[in-house]
Amino acid sequence: METEEAATALAKLGHPMRLRIVQYLVQAGEGGLSVGDIQSLLDIPGSTLSHHVAHLLSGGIIYQKRQGRNLRCFANYDKLNDLVTLLTDKCCVGIDPVRLQDTPIKD
Repeated sequence: METEEAATALAKLGHPMRLRIVQYLVQAGEGGLSVGDIQSLLDIPGSTLSHHVAHLLSGGIIYQKRQGRNLRCFANYDKLNDLVTLLTDKCCVGIDPVRLQDTPIKD
């Protein structure tokens, strides 16, 4: 995952309500949740939920599928795992501040 893509995805997650939506979807697992279920869990107006879901969709954090009359939301685990990997792939390798000046972060 490129740094720009990660920054966009993290920005889309950067609201408490959006983070809660993703947490609920992760808890729901492979079956996802209907939009109505998410609205009930959050106790927010449909228009507010639509706004937040649109942000998460545009960041690739979640995806939707129509199942009959219901629209279901699912966590995009590939994207979420890529974000975690980007943030932790150099964990605990140590850092030399002097050498770091000559080693830019890879995009």
